[in-house]
Amino acid sequence: MKKIIFFELNEVPQKIVDYYCQVRPESWLAKNCGSFKKFNSFCENPDQLNPWSSWPTVHRGVDSSKHHILDLNQELTEQNKEYPAIWDVLSKNGISTGVFGSLHSFPTPVNTAGHSFYIPDVFATSHETYPTRLEAFQKLNLALSRKSARNVSTQIPKKALFELAIKAPILGFRTKTISKVAGQLIQEKKEKWKSTRRRTHQANLSFDLFYKLLDQKKPDFTTFYTNHVAACLHRYWAAAFPDQYEVNHFSDDWINRYDGEILFALDHADTMLAHLGKFIKRHPEYQLMILSSMGQDAVRARPIESQLYVKDAKKFMACFGINAFESVPAMLPQFNFKVAPDKCNHFELQLKQTIINGKPLRFRKHDKGIFSLELGHINQREIVISVSGNAINPQDSGLENTTITDQSSTTADHIPEGILYVYHPSFGNSHINLNVIPTCSVFPTILENFGVQTPSYSAKAVEQLFG
Repeated sequence: MKKIIFFELNEVPQKIVDYYCQVRPESWLAKNCGSFKKFNSFCENPDQLNPWSSWPTVHRGVDSSKHHILDLNQELTEQNKEYPAIWDVLSKNGISTGVFGSLHSFPTPVNTAGHSFYIPDVFATSHETYPTRLEAFQKLNLALSRKSARNVSTQIPKKALFELAIKAPILGFRTKTISKVAGQLIQEKKEKWKSTRRRTHQANLSFDLFYKLLDQKKPDFTTFYTNHVAACLHRYWAAAFPDQYEVNHFSDDWINRYDGEILFALDHADTMLAHLGKFIKRHPEYQLMILSSMGQDAVRARPIESQLYVKDAKKFMACFGINAFESVPAMLPQFNFKVAPDKCNHFELQLKQTIINGKPLRFRKHDKGIFSLELGHINQREIVISVSGNAINPQDSGLENTTITDQSSTTADHIPEGILYVYHPSFGNSHINLNVIPTCSVFPTILENFGVQTPSYSAKAVEQLFG
């Protein structure tokens, strides 16, 4: 049995790792990736490619046609019974586990037996963690994520930050990380556009806490999820690789301003991996598994001046005759709402008869009264909305064409191909292998490593993945 650190480097494809190693030959990745057990992963989901759907495929060992997890914060009671997540299976079989930020890990279990630590993802609807001393951080983590879903907010949630500062010494923040955060705030005063880097520094704060927990608790299996590189790839691929498009509509000034943002994000991911590499040298019973669940590639290079978002949820829901509801966290341009059971049929009927700027509103209905609405219409000059044939005054709609401060668009988008690496200092170059591994195979492979019986629905495990 090998202990596993499962580093979830969301949506990073092989070509980005190759690019980084070429540009940064002295980086930890460049110096060590030659001795990885290296594979191309492939997400088998037959429908949409989104991280909130691709990661359950990794964690549960079945694709989305079976797990039916298509949106954040949808009700998962049935899925958890039929296809439980890897951390649930391992912890119930006596394998100590740690979870940090993995998608769909909310809520924190009531019974934490078997868990060394448990910090849910940034789309959690409340801040509970195990151990509870991390709740001050989770409050700040959730607050920052809500405020910076599309445009990065330059506001600072002072109350959450004060509560965190009191507990900072025992949480494990490194002096270098705090110094970098302070330097970031100073840089923003001079160059406001650099506020976009807050996402990366937020990931650094998370990693410091994770590393302290890893070093203290030393669980048999642990996850750590970060989206900061993926966020940069979506937005700034056209700046880093302007020649990968038939037509690049971004200005030279925009390209010159943002062409280093992907490297900036990768540098910080590399630092995280370097720390884990050092940890494994001290604790050789561990191996490092790096997985992206899927990848990205160039799609279009077109500036976005605005996107259509729900800015006033009360006004928006009133358009459908819904006064009592709950806004559920989601990743823009998606908006999730939970309504009472007796209102579900009415709300669904109204949504089916909603037209926004000439197009039907796209949505999905889930169990427990949760609806996922797809907005994000780009570069709209006006807002024209009708519900059941009745025109809604734009000022009463709760909608707004929100200005996108960095004009970034989805210049790179999801592809099923990603990366799957396993690292240990003892590995040699003979281990390099770029065969394709379906991400459904990760679940049974991890279970077999720990001697846990694989369920009948599992795919075939990957032979000799761990050394």
